[in-house]
Amino acid sequence: MERRREILENLEKAIYEYDNELAEESAKKAIELKIDPIEALDVMTKAIKKIGDAFGRGELWLPDLVGASDAMQSAVPIFEEEIKKEGKHRETLGTVVIGTVFGDIHSIGKTMVATLLTASGFEVHDIGVNVPADKFVEAIKQSNANILAISALMTTTCLEQEKVINTLKECGIRDKVRVMVGGAATTKDFAETIGADGYAPTAPGAVELARSLIKV
Repeated sequence: MERRREILENLEKAIYEYDNELAEESAKKAIELKIDPIEALDVMTKAIKKIGDAFGRGELWLPDLVGASDAMQSAVPIFEEEIKKEGKHRETLGTVVIGTVFGDIHSIGKTMVATLLTASGFEVHDIGVNVPADKFVEAIKQSNANILAISALMTTTCLEQEKVINTLKECGIRDKVRVMVGGAATTKDFAETIGADGYAPTAPGAVELARSLIKV
């Protein structure tokens, strides 16, 4: 019992101290000790939510959110794999596919949004950076996602967001998924112009947008 409590406390500590190594190590120990992976993941999501809330209030800075996000991402795949292996299901608000558009390899903002969405109760499928439009479509179909979050940091790649939306239309699934866009190159006006359902300039704002898009 003491060992179990220590591992859960270390998972929480890893988020607050931005310790990737501790997060990964504690996640593996949690699996070895047969700690419920959903319970362990919930401990981390509560911690990252506190970090995100503090960031939103201006009490913490971008490096804090990045550090906490990185730590959480060191452990999340381990728990998600165990959840699948055990055939369990974690209650979620909705399913999100997220990625950075083709030609753009920036990941920090996208990763922060993915982490905070996970912490807020969404099932998130992060398909990475430099993602072609057809790969977004494929991921949506495979995960049965109801939200697509696409990021573009550069002005030279932001038009790829429009291409993704047009590809959704061509494949006949545009009406099955709400599209939210973000990134330094994107604006609210641009989002409206390309037919997106919403735009958020910050990671915490993206969570609120996602919740509003599914009316949670």
